Amino acid sequence: MLTINVAVLLAIIVFFRLRRRTQARSRNEERTTALIILALGVLLAPTPVGQGIQDVLTQLASGVTQASR
Repeated sequence: MLTINVAVLLAIIVFFRLRRRTQARSRNEERTTALIILALGVLLAPTPVGQGIQDVLTQLASGVTQASR
């Protein structure tokens, strides 16, 4: 039996949706892409990968804040 990780499937969908030209997208298509990306974020957040991304973004944000002082 083949199992598919939903987060990986959504990441693939996002990759192919974002490869298209921006001018060719309708407003409805933009909303759908945003919802898919939001769902991907919700799926990744509690995983170790999601925690790693959060740590990197936290360090980046603190570095930018300190650099602006």
